[in-house]
Parts: sequence; C-alpha cells; structure tokens
Amino acid sequence: MARPTSTARRELGDELRRLRGERRGASVARLLGWSESKLSRIETARTGISEPDLDRLLSTYGAQSDIRDRLHHLARRGRDRVWWTPYRSSVPAPYDEYVALEAEAVALQEWETQIVPGLLQTDEYARAVIEVGADIGDPETIHRRLALRMARQAVLVRDPPPRLTVVLDEAVLHREVGGRGVLRRQLQRLHEASMRPGVELLVLPFSAGAHAAQSESFMIFEFAGNARGPIVHSEGLTGGSFHLKEDEVSVFREAFDDVRARALDAEASRDRFTRSSDYLR
Repeated sequence: MARPTSTARRELGDELRRLRGERRGASVARLLGWSESKLSRIETARTGISEPDLDRLLSTYGAQSDIRDRLHHLARRGRDRVWWTPYRSSVPAPYDEYVALEAEAVALQEWETQIVPGLLQTDEYARAVIEVGADIGDPETIHRRLALRMARQAVLVRDPPPRLTVVLDEAVLHREVGGRGVLRRQLQRLHEASMRPGVELLVLPFSAGAHAAQSESFMIFEFAGNARGPIVHSEGLTGGSFHLKEDEVSVFREAFDDVRARALDAEASRDRFTRSSDYLR
C-alpha cells in the first residue's frame, strides 16, 4: 500500500501553487525546462522536489529569503528519514505524520472524549487500546505499535518540553479500558503527570452539560516562530484528518477554548483523578 502524502509535502505544494499565482503552469514549466506534469505533481504533493529544483522555482517566482527558508524546511521534512521510520510498516497511515508534528510542536492542546491521550498512557493501558484496533493482524504489530507509543512519550522530557494542555471528558475517567486495575493505575499516572511543569490536565465534568466540542476528539499543534501556522488533527471512526486552513483551525481553537473554560481547574481535576482511582480499589 502506498504511504499517504505527508502534511509537509501538502503544505509545500499549496505554497508553491500560491506563489505561482496567475501564471500558467505550462509557462512556468517551459521556463525551467520541465514538463507541465512535473510541476503539477509537485504542486499536488504527488512527488517531492530536490533542493536545486526548489531554488530554481523560487527564483522564478522572486520569492524572498524568509519564504525560501520556510519552503526549504518543508521540502526537507518531506524527505527526511526520522527516528520512527523502523515502526512505519506497523502503524496505520497517516500516523507517522502525526508523530512528526508532535515531535516538532512547541505547544499541544488536546480534547479527548474517549480515552487517555497516547502521550500520557501507561504501557498496559496503551496495549488494551491498541489491541482493539480493527486493522491489527498479529502480535508483532501490536508489540511494535506499543513500542512506538511509549517512545513518543520522550517528547515530554526533552529540553525544552512542549507545553501540553489536555481537557478530558469525565467519561474517560470511568471507561474501564483494560479492566479496573489498569484504569486505576492509569488514573494514578494522570495525577502524577498533572504535577509536571508545562503540563495542564483538566477534566470536563458531566455537570458542564452541552459544549462546543461534542462531535470529535482533536489535537492542535503549534510551532515556534512564524515558519508555519497551527495544524489540527481530528479523530474519526475511519481514521484521522489534518486541518491546515486558517478558518478550519479557528473552529477547533474556539471549541477547545470552550471546553477549557468549562472544565474543572487543575487542582479540582487532580482531586477527580484521585477520587476515581480510589473508587476502583
């Protein structure tokens, strides 16, 4: 099965198409000695682009140095072999792109309606989640996915770590993933994680009622500087989707702000973790 087009490559294609503006693709390709189909494949993210070709294209468009730097960074991201490459054959696409964004982000904002987020899962809780995946066919795949999920958590102890803000629906605290003992130990882990600098874990109680993020779980990735805007990943039954357009990202940001405002504060949320854990003894 072909790998999915990376978000970086899609961003690059969108930017190059925007820079081309009203110029006809055939005219640009002719100037560069390319076929029109080559330019089209680059703009639609069906293929990558080499550094020299990108330089020539950006010179043709008269791109400024800051734009050149940003687009070269995107092009390199589309080509790089990264630390999770050995796991790629065992994970569902586009999970590898999600991991790439997670590793680069300086801030992560997550709303979760069903399960504890992967960055905060214990190994036994994670295994219980992974084992119910509909596309898993063998124990080795389960083992490799579990290993990758645990390795991802190193992002929280890098220097400096990303700012992590998570709002959990209260249902997550009661769903006995893996059984009562597994959930109890997972809740204890959440209490510990909530004490880390730069980590904010909040619980949206049932008493909060209706809110703006009822339809799906999602993560907002934010990055350093002005090189790129925020990206949202939303979860669905048939897989996840990335959202890059400013108007779409704004919808998710407003929804997150709503559940965060309705959630218990950090201290009350820690108390809820403890009370739920004690109930499971």
